[in-house]
Amino acid sequence: MTTEALAPLRRSLAGNPVATRKLVVFGCFVVTAVTLVPVVMMVLVAFQSDAESMAARPSFWPSSWHPENLTRAFDLVPLGRYLLNTIIFAAGTTLLETVTAALAAYAFARLNFPGRSWLFGIYLATLMIPSQVTLIPQFVLVAKLHGIDTWPGMILPHAFTALGVFLLRQFFLGIPRDYEEAARLDGANRWQAFTRVIVPLAIPAIATLAVFKFIGQWNNLLWPLVISNSDSTRTAAVGLQVFQDTNGTQWNLLLMAATITTVPLIVLFFLTQRWFVKGITMSGLGGR
Repeated sequence: MTTEALAPLRRSLAGNPVATRKLVVFGCFVVTAVTLVPVVMMVLVAFQSDAESMAARPSFWPSSWHPENLTRAFDLVPLGRYLLNTIIFAAGTTLLETVTAALAAYAFARLNFPGRSWLFGIYLATLMIPSQVTLIPQFVLVAKLHGIDTWPGMILPHAFTALGVFLLRQFFLGIPRDYEEAARLDGANRWQAFTRVIVPLAIPAIATLAVFKFIGQWNNLLWPLVISNSDSTRTAAVGLQVFQDTNGTQWNLLLMAATITTVPLIVLFFLTQRWFVKGITMSGLGGR
């Protein structure tokens, strides 16, 4: 459709804000519905019987519900252990990156030292390097440090990223220096001003970074797949692959396991939704 053909529609919407709002709401509804279709299909197939889920022409709505698939999924593989490992992995990397990113971002935003701009530019340039390129060097380094199939080897390589530093630096630059200078006049040193003034004001941005990091590491498959060799460190993403390799393509049980691993992320989002939205708005990710 050309620009000239859309011109009458734009003029009619510009003079009718109610119609514009209804059109926006309808568009959001359509996008949401399309996004939720795979999730709904996953949950429905998870409660089907073995024969129904493996049929040549499967029906996505179960003819009979089988809640026992939940216990069957836990019996076939140590899914509970995989979920615990995922929590340890995601929480460990999230905590470490939040701390290191906040410290580095404060240095780039507030401290004056030679080569600060050049160093920050080089640091940001690492975002252009695909993670697959650094996978082998990271693996070799962790192997030489005897970190294969260990928690330090799992967590430490993913505890430092330039994206977190960039996000928090932009937020720190938006905090007026008057607050920090007032704390310094009251006798606070640099560390006290950072922990007692800057960090409390940056809680929305820090929460946003933490949610992004936690979700990313919860779904991380490549690094845990390479570095973990036993159930003691396997995460849920790797566990789903092990589930399929061990039990074949039992779609109902596989999708039940996938549903179980998805639930914690949904709960996390609803618990942190207020900080998540506020952090995106205040940090400028919302298009400001």
